[in-house]
This record gives sequence, C-alpha cells and structure tokens, in this order.
Amino acid sequence: MKQVEIIGYSRANLGKKGSKDLRLDSNVPCVLYGGESQLHFHVPMFLFRDIIYTGVACTVLLNLEGKQYQCVVQEVQFHPINEMLLHVDFLLLDEKKEVKMNIPVKFEGTSPGVIKGGKLVQKVATLQVKAFPKNLPDVIYADISKLELAKSVKVGDIKTNNYTILNAKSIPVCTVTIPRSLKQEEAAAKK
Repeated sequence: MKQVEIIGYSRANLGKKGSKDLRLDSNVPCVLYGGESQLHFHVPMFLFRDIIYTGVACTVLLNLEGKQYQCVVQEVQFHPINEMLLHVDFLLLDEKKEVKMNIPVKFEGTSPGVIKGGKLVQKVATLQVKAFPKNLPDVIYADISKLELAKSVKVGDIKTNNYTILNAKSIPVCTVTIPRSLKQEEAAAKK
C-alpha cells in the first residue's frame, strides 16, 4: 500500500473559534484516534492533495512535531456547498489489530455488453474493507470481462485476498445498462 508523509502541528485552541481561525489560514483541524489519548493537531490544506484526491487508498506517516505515527484517514468532512476540507480524523494503526477502511474500486477487463453498445455504470466508488494493516489493498479490482448487457457485478463476485469486504454481497458494484437506442432497435426488430 502506498504511504504518504504529512506534517502536523499541535493545536493550542480547541473549539469552533480555533477551528475557524485555522481554516482561514488554509489549515485543516485534525484528530488522531486509537492511541492512549486523542491528539488534536492541524495540517496545511495542500498536503491532503496526495491522500484524499487520489484514486488509491494509502497509509499516512504523520510527523507531529518530530514524533511519527503510522495511521490511516478514518473520516473526512467537507463543507456542504463549496466542498472545502473542514476536518479529518485519523486512526492509529496497530499491526495486531484489524482496521476498517474504504478502498476505491477499479475495473479490469473489457465488457462484452459495452462492446455491443451498452453503457458501464459504476454503482459504488468505494467498498469498506476489514483487514490487518499489512493486508490492506490500494485498490479493489472488479473483473468485468464477462459482463453482458443488463447484467451486474455484485460485491460477492469480487475475489478478495487476505481481507474481508464488509458491504452486503448482493450490492451491485457496476452494471451494463441498455441505451434507449438499442431498446428501440430491439423493439423494431420484433415487429
């Protein structure tokens, strides 16, 4: 799994006003959970570019004023209108404990249904996985090489390796839909 290093700075002022002042200076208030106590800190907003806005999951090497922590991003909060990054929660990794994490889904193969004119529609972008930190995948690959028109790849169809997908097995990950033009052609052919 890819690892990204970010630098954080301890927070002196907790609460709404302190958080608002940090955001005005282009910093993101953060909390690290999973240790003996919670650590409150802030990180410059631009450092999250390689963690949040990528197509792969990654672990974070958090450098907090000289002390390093191995962690993952647990939750991210965005502003509902302008989508500015408001708050990030991190979870400290322990090699002996399983961790839950959302992992992006990517497709491999070529769908016969798409070749026939169908449209591949992704239903879920990420799946929740439970695994030991060393077994966390960067990406979950869904094989679409046998996906015909009006068929779906479900969570239960995805092969896993040393991790468990926590989403319901019946949830569709992607579907090949039949476009209106193909439906009209089929209706015309039946007449």
